[in-house]
Amino acid sequence: MSKIIGITYDLKSDWQGAADDPVDASAELDGHKTIECLKAALESAGHKIDLIGGARQLIDRQGRGGLKVDIVFNISEGFKGRNRESQVPAILDLYNIPFAGADALTLGVTLDKVVAKKCFIADGIPTARYFKAGVEDDLYKLNTIGFPLFVKTLHEGTSKGITQASRVENFKELEVQVGHINHNYKQPALVEEFIKGTEFTVAVIGNNPPVAMPVVQYAIAGKTALGNEFYSYRHVAEKLVEHICPAPIEEKLSRLLQDLAVRAYKSVDCRDFGRVDFRVDEKGNPYVLEINPLPNLSPDDVFVLFGKVKGCRIIRSSIKSWMKP
Repeated sequence: MSKIIGITYDLKSDWQGAADDPVDASAELDGHKTIECLKAALESAGHKIDLIGGARQLIDRQGRGGLKVDIVFNISEGFKGRNRESQVPAILDLYNIPFAGADALTLGVTLDKVVAKKCFIADGIPTARYFKAGVEDDLYKLNTIGFPLFVKTLHEGTSKGITQASRVENFKELEVQVGHINHNYKQPALVEEFIKGTEFTVAVIGNNPPVAMPVVQYAIAGKTALGNEFYSYRHVAEKLVEHICPAPIEEKLSRLLQDLAVRAYKSVDCRDFGRVDFRVDEKGNPYVLEINPLPNLSPDDVFVLFGKVKGCRIIRSSIKSWMKP
């Protein structure tokens, strides 16, 4: 049955950054092409689309008589802060507007990677050992893991802050990289044991039950056996990342990654759609790096591999959760 679907989002063109912002400050925001592709996919299923925008536009629309939609498809990232992804879902909840995608609590939990890791550990899901490091912290006391380590932002996505310097092999490099994250991204650093091996991602769609899509393997400059290499913002910007689907791996590992993806999805109460990223070590042991309940839906990323029909499936699943179709 045809629905009126609103889409909430934040565009790179709306970003108002400061002079000292890092080069990747707006990396998580969407381009017009992504919104147009999502709109076209939903329209192809017979739905009418209302392009809303982000949190401020949503509040403004509510103040001018309210939204006239049946459900909202939310991919709004927000602009600043640890709670930015939670803003639109919280507003939609406040006004009792049905929406597809994770709620405010799940988005807050998952954007802070340490909080998400605590959920995974509590549920027995393998994830890399870690510690959180701020400006005044004693790195010698915190590091009970050893080297090499991997240093990244605590609450960002899209590989923001990740460069070739993110893998560190001694305390001097660790101090420099933690300082870089603290100063340039205005947040603590997440420091993890570095997993030498390969990288994969698994999209999960739906509820009752959620279903894992085929495993996708990342190749960088044509190389899948990454070893000490890793996915970074530069690789994305220079279009050096290839998504190989289905991943050329043994069925046993594929099933394990899919099972862990669904478990991670359930662990943080993800809803409707999400993507779980993995690193697999040289012995074949997988580790969940993170879960993204707001995965990139651009035509150049993983979800496009599963076709526009999945966007419509997400809406059907969400409508079933909120209302009778």
